[in-house]
Amino acid sequence: MGDICIDGEEQFIFRSKYSSVSIPEHVTLPEFVLGDAEAYADKVAVVEASTGKSYTYREVVRETSRFAKALRLLGLRKGNVVVVALPNIALYPVVALGVMAAGGVFSGVNPLAMPAEIAKQVENSEAKFIVADKLAHDKVKDLGVPVILTGGDQVVGAVAWDDLLQATDRAGTSHHGEKVSPGDLCALPYSSGTTGCSKGVMLTHRNLVANLCSTLFCCGEELVGQVTTLGLVPLFHIYGITGICCATLRSKGKVVAMDRFELRAFLHALIAHEVDFAPIVPAIMLAMVKSPITNEFNLDKLKLKSVMTAAAPLAPELRAAFEAKFPGVQVQEAYGLTEHSCITLTHGDPRKGHSIAKKNSVGFILPNIEVKFVDPNTGRSLPKNTPGEVCVRSQCVMKGYFKNKEETERTLDQEGWLHTGDIGHIDDDGDLFIVDRMKELIKYKGFQVAPAELEAILVCHPSVEDAAVFSLPDEEAGEIPAACVVMGRDAKESEDDIMGYVASSVSTYKRVRMLHFVDSIPKSASGKIMRRVLRDNMINKN
Repeated sequence: MGDICIDGEEQFIFRSKYSSVSIPEHVTLPEFVLGDAEAYADKVAVVEASTGKSYTYREVVRETSRFAKALRLLGLRKGNVVVVALPNIALYPVVALGVMAAGGVFSGVNPLAMPAEIAKQVENSEAKFIVADKLAHDKVKDLGVPVILTGGDQVVGAVAWDDLLQATDRAGTSHHGEKVSPGDLCALPYSSGTTGCSKGVMLTHRNLVANLCSTLFCCGEELVGQVTTLGLVPLFHIYGITGICCATLRSKGKVVAMDRFELRAFLHALIAHEVDFAPIVPAIMLAMVKSPITNEFNLDKLKLKSVMTAAAPLAPELRAAFEAKFPGVQVQEAYGLTEHSCITLTHGDPRKGHSIAKKNSVGFILPNIEVKFVDPNTGRSLPKNTPGEVCVRSQCVMKGYFKNKEETERTLDQEGWLHTGDIGHIDDDGDLFIVDRMKELIKYKGFQVAPAELEAILVCHPSVEDAAVFSLPDEEAGEIPAACVVMGRDAKESEDDIMGYVASSVSTYKRVRMLHFVDSIPKSASGKIMRRVLRDNMINKN
């Protein structure tokens, strides 16, 4: 951590307080993730919570290799994109790693998305193949791209997974594809689009290997083969496939795959599979704390050691309520984005002398990563304890947005800094705090209002189950804070009552000026509130 002088101007650049970690030079992501798998050949690598279907490490390695070979025989060339429209199933890591091992580029898409949304990604990515289950097949069958169908189903016009792999086995081993290098693209996730149009993010093998090296720096040898991780975060999201699935497979743990959240099934999976580590979103923590369904379970049977949130800010009050209900469960936070993956973590390994970051921070900077905070108006870097736009530089930074030079140049500067669009600061101890999205800050009469702060207050009300805050245009104030709130079934309060509740806790300029009760808060698959949808709905109603 420190500051340097460039061209006479002081630069405040912050680095990890922990030593750098080495990154292997000549490995692809599949090689890195599945290295040493033979020592754990008979250990279950991934299991479906709902069906019990599972793959051992031996089977993951074998099936990944078979699928990679099958894709090459089908004509996949290095750099070709394969769109994967599957739920969280045990086969998913085989598909993703198989695409990458073949030299292809994995591009996950939400299988529950509208057909037009999937079609847009298939078209924009110039996909050469689609992998889908029977449910998603109807959405992709007319896109003019060959479809590989999983699940043992046979559909006219699609290539059945089992048939494809059996034909590949009969073809022998003479076919060799182009050599895959660490600098080649391996993933093309599409950013969530909550702040604008969805964009393809170009990530290389080295980007993702480097990030896994940074995020796993605190995992000691004693944890290898020991951790069971819940795979509920969508695997089509880069946090799901890399930060959760690949990180667990690299450390030879077990992934318990769940394709949707339902509180009873979720709690049953945690207990039945003895899950140690559950990456989840704040909305799930809220359900665990507030829903009476939780009380149906014997929580003493939980083996859960920690939960981690990363996709959305965690309200301090929700954290406190969760810790009171689940006193033995450590609450961790992380901060990252599709364009970089993980940047900070709140918890290291105490056995290695790692500290634990302050509550309500998103943690300390990971090894090998540089961070600075810039004034959005002047572009100057800012010292400690001064909020600015978070910028990050490392080997994990994306290559750019696919076919979008303008957005790439807006996000990546000439010195290699990725401008995140988030407002944050770092304190004297090296703990990083995120205030809000730069584009989501509400400008009320020149004052900045953070939606996350008001949302945290709202969900503390005993009658409120969920809430979202966003800006509405206003002739006098420029923008006003508005809210949509989901109330509990037995709630008696009016909309004015809830606005008054917030007003009693904040400065005048932060007060919610318009509030509507709604049945649910729309969220992206990664758990982020879709504020633009709510804003547009409220504007149309008024």
